[in-house]
Amino acid sequence: MNNEATSPPRIVVGVDGSEPSKAALRWAVNQAKLTGGAVDAVFAWDYPTPWHGLVPPTEKDPSEYEEHMRKVLNHAIDEALGSGPGRPVALRTMSTHGHPAAVLLDAAAGAELLVVGNRGLGEFREALLGSVGMHCVQHAPCPVVVIRSSGPGT
Repeated sequence: MNNEATSPPRIVVGVDGSEPSKAALRWAVNQAKLTGGAVDAVFAWDYPTPWHGLVPPTEKDPSEYEEHMRKVLNHAIDEALGSGPGRPVALRTMSTHGHPAAVLLDAAAGAELLVVGNRGLGEFREALLGSVGMHCVQHAPCPVVVIRSSGPGT
């Protein structure tokens, strides 16, 4: 018999502010309600990259930029779940500098489930499955659920 306290099943969900990622967050929260789980909402970001001098370097220092990215994540969560006190499940947020696929795979280590939208904010919006979702499906250390969104509120 194991005397260690067991933690609730952990569901990791990728959130980038796109409609499919908001739908994925809503699905993950509903799944956590059903399973008594907790949700880790993960947002990956990178500093703007100058391209032949056409994009000016960020005027913010790194800590200000990191804080701004946390606000972007919190805003996306509020848009998906509504703002206000109390969430129906334990919801932790993680805003991390790095490539989205790598950040999500790292976050999914030890998780019961990884949930992603079928496509994010990338340029190929017509794709059935975006590059981050495809990479996660192929390399995740746990089962992956891909949520397709047909638009706002789904």
